[in-house]
Amino acid sequence: MVLPLSVDIRIRVAKALEEGETVRSAAKRFGISVASAVRIGQRQRAGRGQVPGKVGGSRRAALAGESGDWLLARLAEKPDLTMRALTAELAARGVRVAHDTVWRFVRRAGQTVKKRP
Repeated sequence: MVLPLSVDIRIRVAKALEEGETVRSAAKRFGISVASAVRIGQRQRAGRGQVPGKVGGSRRAALAGESGDWLLARLAEKPDLTMRALTAELAARGVRVAHDTVWRFVRRAGQTVKKRP
């Protein structure tokens, strides 16, 4: 498992790079990879600072709210639509998701798309 670099190391590497030290020598001096030193220098030059970004967290459901309500209403209107057809209709409405996302939403909602006589 690779642990993220501490903010202290990031700041020290960025300062060394600003003072003119080469990326390779800074990486060797601080015991980090050359790629990490390059990324630290890029972040510093872009003005983004050295605090690491947020990792993880929860994502908003793609089919929550209005698009989910529309999808359930569409299935009630025409229950024999395929997941790919529903995905295409959502894309036409501006909601771009994979057909697997539609399938999981339909399954969680307790709906079925089986073609029954």
